[in-house]
Amino acid sequence: MILLAAGSGKRMKSRWPKVLHRLAGKPLLSYPLRTALNLNPKRVAVVVGAGADSVKSAFADEKVTWVSQEKQLGTGHAVLCAKEAFRGFSGDLLILSGDVPLVSEKTLLELLREQGEKKPQLSLVTAFLEDPSGYGRILRNERGGIARIVEEREATEEEKRIREINAGIYAASPRFLFAALARLDNRNTQGEYYLTDVVGLALEAGGKVGSVRVEDAREILGINTREELAMMEKILQQRINRKWMEAGVTLRDPETTYIEEDVAIGKDTIIGPNTHLRSRTVIGERCVVEWNAYITAAEIGNEVQLKFSVVLTDCRVGRGAIVGPFAHLRPGTVLEKDVHIGNFVEVKNSSLGEGTKANHLSYIGDATVGRETNIGAGTITCNYDGFDKYRTRIGDRVQVGSDSTLVAPVSVGDDAYIATATTVRHDVPPGALVYNERLERVKEGWTEEFRGRKGKKEKT
Repeated sequence: MILLAAGSGKRMKSRWPKVLHRLAGKPLLSYPLRTALNLNPKRVAVVVGAGADSVKSAFADEKVTWVSQEKQLGTGHAVLCAKEAFRGFSGDLLILSGDVPLVSEKTLLELLREQGEKKPQLSLVTAFLEDPSGYGRILRNERGGIARIVEEREATEEEKRIREINAGIYAASPRFLFAALARLDNRNTQGEYYLTDVVGLALEAGGKVGSVRVEDAREILGINTREELAMMEKILQQRINRKWMEAGVTLRDPETTYIEEDVAIGKDTIIGPNTHLRSRTVIGERCVVEWNAYITAAEIGNEVQLKFSVVLTDCRVGRGAIVGPFAHLRPGTVLEKDVHIGNFVEVKNSSLGEGTKANHLSYIGDATVGRETNIGAGTITCNYDGFDKYRTRIGDRVQVGSDSTLVAPVSVGDDAYIATATTVRHDVPPGALVYNERLERVKEGWTEEFRGRKGKKEKT
């Protein structure tokens, strides 16, 4: 199998290789590559050119052979660059483009079946498009067979009106393919070696060209521009959202719900509008995710409620927890069962035990908090001294008064009370009350005197 990923994608107007642009959270190339690998091919060669090092780095874990096309001289030249990777290979070669993300295993298997059973020199995939602009057109003979393929830039006005297009997906025997590629010339407006010209060489030699036509033309759409990328994103998102609704998930507004492919959602969960579920996020059953949630790589248990405008990243939320509104769970956060995290609370690299609550305006960073503890409004764990970060440890059933600061490293024992507006600098034993002594003074009549002084100054 050969996957073509060497093009720079000039029409994308980007410094990044086209195949690394993101589609539903993944590099564009990952989609056809995954489909190809699912067929369990004996060999997979990926032809890279523009930004080759970046492409290789992004797919370093994949078991593929990397083939370099140092000069982009056309699709025919790109396939020819892979010749050495298939020396001694006797099966059928499948050729895919790295910018066609929705091609299905079913279509590829049908193409291989066409090639294997009818034994043509090569077989290809075609489709009918309402607007075939940008694609090579399929010209057929009087018997309905393929006569040749003409690239749009080489086509006459009459040929441009043909709606059947070449999808750029082929199957062929290596012996025929590489021999034909060696005979290609670049006498065309682009000065490139077109893979499509192999069709003509097969027919000139008296051979046959097979074809498989896809019913849903969206399957073979390629991406060459930012606009096409956005259109493909919408198509893919519609497919993903439909899958989850059919699986028993309620999407309040599918048009504004963005779910990446590797997300998992349990039955009877409700997802509100303008929600983004990204990067391996797992959501349990019977959860409610309200509007404007942005969730990345989170593990969320059953019956969790995420209220309006929450951000969760690389964290774990236990069964029955309530988070939000306007709460932020940063990487390393672990909330156990029935934890409540309220409005404008930020938690980072901290674990909170079962039933613990932090309902208002608090920062909990690098902390370990026990069970059934209450964190009062305005509480801050002071974890950073400008050079290093330190942990705060708070036990079970602790009451932390509002406007308290805990200066790490510090530990607070079980059942302790921290009085309102206390700064805790030293460890607190279990069951103790900790407070800072402050004198409260009242000056009667002060307001009238103050306003009088201010008024005199304004007049002068």
